[in-house]
Amino acid sequence: MPRKSDAALPLRLAVRLCEGAGYWNTFGFKKYDIPAFRLSDGPHGLRYRERGGGFDMLGVHPAAPATCFPTAVTLAGAWDERLLSEVGRAIGREALARGVGVVLGPGLNLKRSPLGGRNFEYFSEDPLLSGKLAAAFIHGLQSTGAAACPKHFAANSQERERFCSDSVLDERTLRELYLRGFELAVKEGRPRAIMCAYNKINGVYCSDSRRLLTDILRGEWGFDGLVVTDWGAMHDRNAAFEAGCDLSMPGGSRYGQRRALRSLRTGALNPQYVLASAGRVARLARELRSTLAVGHVCDLSSHHALALRAACEGAVLLKNENNLLPLRPGSRLAAIGRMAVEPRYQGAGSSRINPTRISAAADNLPYSVWAPGCDAEGRTDEAMLSRAEAAARAADCAVVFAGLPESFEGEGFDREHMRLPEGMDALISRVADANPNTCVVLCAGGPVECPWADKVRAILYMGLPGQAGGEAAARLLYGRAEPGGRLAESWPYKYEDTPACESFAKTRDALYKEGLYVGYRYYSTAGVRPRWAFGHGLGYTRWEYSDMCEIPGGVSLRVRNVGERAGSAVVQLYVAPPAAGPHRPALELRGFKKLRLRPGEARRVSFELTRRSFALWQDGWRVQRGEYTVLAGGAADDLPLSLKIAVEGDELPVPEDEGWYAHPSGAPDDASWRAALGREYAPERPGEGGWTMDNTPFEMKDSSLVMRALYHGIRIGAGLGFGRERESRPEYRMMLASSALAPLRVLQINGGAPEFLLKAALCAANGCGRGAKNAAKRVLRLTAAAGKGIIMSKPARRRS
Repeated sequence: MPRKSDAALPLRLAVRLCEGAGYWNTFGFKKYDIPAFRLSDGPHGLRYRERGGGFDMLGVHPAAPATCFPTAVTLAGAWDERLLSEVGRAIGREALARGVGVVLGPGLNLKRSPLGGRNFEYFSEDPLLSGKLAAAFIHGLQSTGAAACPKHFAANSQERERFCSDSVLDERTLRELYLRGFELAVKEGRPRAIMCAYNKINGVYCSDSRRLLTDILRGEWGFDGLVVTDWGAMHDRNAAFEAGCDLSMPGGSRYGQRRALRSLRTGALNPQYVLASAGRVARLARELRSTLAVGHVCDLSSHHALALRAACEGAVLLKNENNLLPLRPGSRLAAIGRMAVEPRYQGAGSSRINPTRISAAADNLPYSVWAPGCDAEGRTDEAMLSRAEAAARAADCAVVFAGLPESFEGEGFDREHMRLPEGMDALISRVADANPNTCVVLCAGGPVECPWADKVRAILYMGLPGQAGGEAAARLLYGRAEPGGRLAESWPYKYEDTPACESFAKTRDALYKEGLYVGYRYYSTAGVRPRWAFGHGLGYTRWEYSDMCEIPGGVSLRVRNVGERAGSAVVQLYVAPPAAGPHRPALELRGFKKLRLRPGEARRVSFELTRRSFALWQDGWRVQRGEYTVLAGGAADDLPLSLKIAVEGDELPVPEDEGWYAHPSGAPDDASWRAALGREYAPERPGEGGWTMDNTPFEMKDSSLVMRALYHGIRIGAGLGFGRERESRPEYRMMLASSALAPLRVLQINGGAPEFLLKAALCAANGCGRGAKNAAKRVLRLTAAAGKGIIMSKPARRRS
């Protein structure tokens, strides 16, 4: 609870306290015993910018060196809560050593589609796995005294037009999938802060949603910490105070402050909301002061060793025909691919870490020959392919290092397709033709189509393995470490196999038409076989599951290592629904445990099953009575054990026509989706009824000469320093998405654009007479500084 003395804080200072003092720090008011504190990005390492570092929410400029741990896609592959806790603890220590009190992570948005641009920052397509791993990370990080800030709350699974997108989904899907991971992270991890997302949910911006931030987050889940916006996510400062959104970041723009103060004077805004938010900022600031008052140091060498172990434990062996791996010492090895020497080890955007060191696979492998095979973007030619073929023929084994170039995925934009670059596909096929003992090492932030999978003998998926990825690859290939990972998301044969292929990122709004049927929930229900199932991973040993039985409060089973090597098993427990009741996925993960056993060793594993394990959302969590099937094994498509359990509950009503959801197959139809949504959906038409601060320069570029000048000035400014190939640079695409495709209010908050200028330009867009002429003069003067030669055609007539 806020101190009583916080009530004495003048309202003007309370309002000011609820906005940052700069890009990464808050205000401090010594008179009222409120210190300042600092926040930094940190999903898989600390991205610390020196004070005065200024605008860089996108990771374009180098940060201070920090350990670059594997990204969430690889960490999740470990399915290991203890490992996540260790990584969180290490990042917390590095944060405190830099004087950072709040680490912005982990990211736990659900992987709705393989094409999500920031999927590498998120854990899984399953909310239970996401929530459990996030809670473990939070526990570890906060054990140091630093504060974790999980993100992005909520339903933020699309990068396209993320600042103004509306996530449109039914309540059941929201509760069972997109809120469930956050619920687990909050209840079990007890984070001291949480970050609200940019998007709207069913028409209401997350920053403005009292239902989301107070009724659900604080009322239902018991969260008592600080709600901070994503950088520029504040929509309506008054509504956000009432919703329980405490801290608007970054600071400096004073966005919405004058209106809030005016509303306080007139009584339109209750001061208790403002004082409550200010009290939560003040409380966290005081807690962090006592932690940061003690000098902190960290052991970067031990953190690198942890990053190496995490990369090994999160790597997934997708295929290993005739036990090609581990490789035999002394065999002639051809290392092929640009990524062998120029590793792809992390994603682009605000999570980009400046690593303390970096290792390439080529520096750690005893190869006899290396051939690039392609350039950094995956482009190739006949000369490079011929050289790679020759290298492969001369070796006992060829290892091709391939994956997604950085330009294919990143913050601010989604992937355009699920394919590798054509040159990489051609390279792998040609090498496999030249040498049957071909292994592919894949580095990518998510699933890729593998048309050559049947031609190669082994495939090792590293995800984005962090700064120790090269060392990890060498250890794994030669058996000095075991690939202990399992897939935390399904890998379809092709993108068209996914139920969201016709709706994901096709429009500004995110239309969650597939409902509950995401990933393995869809494949198991529709009878669609993915190339590699959720939970799949081979390792270097074999496992036997047996003797499953019901025990009080759950089930128990026996796991035995029947191979010749020590190894890791991930025991997965799923529940299948009864025949009666509303539609449900055929399988839902309800528990998992990671075991490490010696050859011949066996262990009994128990899983707790509560009423929530069988519940669905129907105006609250309710259980359909009937006979459920509990299944266990090593992957969603490898469940050798099953057990019937009778569960007491209610006879839940079933909608008259569940449509596509009763028997999902292919893409859902609009009629079924509207019925599940319970209302009609009409997309917002930008500019209809007049342009506002919620519209983007791109949307308004044809509305007036002024807006065209502003739009082109922004494009020129975003492209400075990137050269002719800027379109392939993820940094440029991110900057463009965060400027030309950002609402005017975001340009004010994040970019420091003067409010008077933006409102004058808006006036011009809306044809406001003299104001338009004055705006034109101001905007044209400022855009002239961004570059010359802007050619503008006659502006289009304003929409009525």
